[in-house]
Amino acid sequence: MKFRILHEAKGRLRVHAERPRISIGEADILEYYLKSRPGILDVRVFERTGDAIIRYTCGREELLSALSVFSFSENESLVPEHTSRALNHEYQDRLFWVISRRLFRRFLVPFPVRRVMAGIRAFRYVRKGVRCLAKGRLEVPVLDAAAITAAMLRGDVNTASSVMFLLKIGDILEEWTHKKSVADLASTLSLNVDKVWAVKDGTEVLVPVRSMEVGDEFVVRMGSMIPLDGVVVRGEAMINQASITGESMPVRKTEGAYIYAGTVVDEGEICVRTAKISGTGRYDRIAQMIEVSEKLKSASESRASHLADRLVPYSFGGTVLTWLLTGNITRTMSILMVDFSCALKLAMPLSFLAAMREAGKHGITVKGGKFLEAVASADTVIFDKTGTLTYASPRVAKVITFDGGDENEMLRLAACLEEHYPHSMANAVVDEAQRRGLVHEERHSRVEYIVAHGIASTVTGDKVVIGSRHFVLEDEGVAVPDDADIDALPAEYSHLYLAIGGRLAAVICIEDPLRAEAADVVKKLHALGITKVCMMTGDNERTARAIADSVGVDEYHAEVLPEDKAAFVRAEHEAGRKVIMVGDGVNDSPALSEADAGIAIAEGAAIAREVADITVSSEDLTMLLTLRELSLLLMRRIDRNYRFIIGFNLGLILLGAFGVIPPTTSALLHNSSTILLSLDSMRDLLQ
Repeated sequence: MKFRILHEAKGRLRVHAERPRISIGEADILEYYLKSRPGILDVRVFERTGDAIIRYTCGREELLSALSVFSFSENESLVPEHTSRALNHEYQDRLFWVISRRLFRRFLVPFPVRRVMAGIRAFRYVRKGVRCLAKGRLEVPVLDAAAITAAMLRGDVNTASSVMFLLKIGDILEEWTHKKSVADLASTLSLNVDKVWAVKDGTEVLVPVRSMEVGDEFVVRMGSMIPLDGVVVRGEAMINQASITGESMPVRKTEGAYIYAGTVVDEGEICVRTAKISGTGRYDRIAQMIEVSEKLKSASESRASHLADRLVPYSFGGTVLTWLLTGNITRTMSILMVDFSCALKLAMPLSFLAAMREAGKHGITVKGGKFLEAVASADTVIFDKTGTLTYASPRVAKVITFDGGDENEMLRLAACLEEHYPHSMANAVVDEAQRRGLVHEERHSRVEYIVAHGIASTVTGDKVVIGSRHFVLEDEGVAVPDDADIDALPAEYSHLYLAIGGRLAAVICIEDPLRAEAADVVKKLHALGITKVCMMTGDNERTARAIADSVGVDEYHAEVLPEDKAAFVRAEHEAGRKVIMVGDGVNDSPALSEADAGIAIAEGAAIAREVADITVSSEDLTMLLTLRELSLLLMRRIDRNYRFIIGFNLGLILLGAFGVIPPTTSALLHNSSTILLSLDSMRDLLQ
């Protein structure tokens, strides 16, 4: 495609597309194509003019070459399912026509006609005010209706029209700001599911989600996220679909039931026939989830909303008092033009939405404003060990076999079972088998997962179990061979016990390397006001103590079960403490749900991400510091907004009461301050 260079400076280029027009969709394709190129810092594409402004650090010739080979048809896949461009276009058009109609009426329509038109528009505002009064509520529409009615009764059509114009502009800007915040936040979220167990010729095969077509079948088991919309063809499961429907309890799904992408299998196993391919309809459901999450208001948001409603009667009372004391309708109307509700009810939720969007930029997904406030007020942090304080990709250090068993065969069998329930230790087994070139085809019958313990199945008629020492040796009661000295196993490793036919066959030693940044994160959490950092793990006492000493936690608990973690959170609550729980596994789910803010590691079990209030990338634990800092800065912004809204609007009321400013100026300053404060609340908090 051909582009013409309009302007050029160091590291900045403005080009024009040599074609009659660029559609909204084509503008998105060009923008995302350029952003995908290395060395491009920022791109802004203007669909109305066909121009693009590019900031770059790559070579000039490299950039021009990328532009010369650009094609709309070949790069459509780079654009997300939804962008904000169409939304911005819509509201820009609405603002243009509102302002155009205002200018047309003001300068070209005769005054008598303008009076009638103003009366028609005023009727809508008066009707809203009357409806509020009829419901026994004294809210902002009553103030607006009173101001417009007073102006019309005085014959001051210009003032009434100006007030209605400013209210209309304010409504459009508020609606635009809110919808853009939701859209920007939704664009940062995804299902984080790359592969699925597809059923091909009666065999389960792990394939990329994007390769699935409508009508293909796939299997989902307990603890896994459903990657695609579909219909259950076999099996039965309890589905946690809170992120889609808001239901708090899992829903039973059997043959013929419809299931949604993004929901999670709590219990059971189902085979699903794909109804929608990857991405279809997902954005709308994410946006719906955000709308639901907005109902999870923080105490600050609820306080702002209640305060706004409580202040309306005082504003109205001040208006009446001014009329009784001065008898001046202009001063009275100046007070009616000002209310605290708009700014309080708009700026506070926007502050939380903007913070959630900013968190998304850092790889942190927050499900509601109340959880950011919980992170800011927390004084206790509880860490799971495996996959959280240690790397999410542990490695197999050695395989110890008994009764003359073959090391590779034991590893092959373990990988065959573990690949169905991905967790950090399970992934280590599967990865080691792959590294050794061991093909582990399906040789077992139905796999059963026992939470926090292990896996059981049947291979060629023999029961096979793999999991913790407690599960394999005590719960299952397997026999220990004479050549197995399990008390002498290396303490520096975590251990997976494999038993076949009721007899211990092997122990797989897993290296669980500590995250390089873990100790520094714990230290900095203390510096950010966290007074107690605790580690809880199902590992043995020796391993737990070694990790705890290295990290520097305040206390640790070893060999705990899921219910023990949840009970510890409850005990902290009873002691009057606010708790953050950080985990990544199915066994962490009860504690994640119990905590004031449950934080799941993105690479962990899907059920943990579903239950958790916040999900962070597992690349770096310093994201927890980012989350804490972001939350603290958010609460400071909220406090600052409170002070500004109350102080500024109170000042406008006093200036109007003393006749310093007229009603139109009061309305202009009030609406302008609300919009400017809202825009300021949408700015990023972190430098």
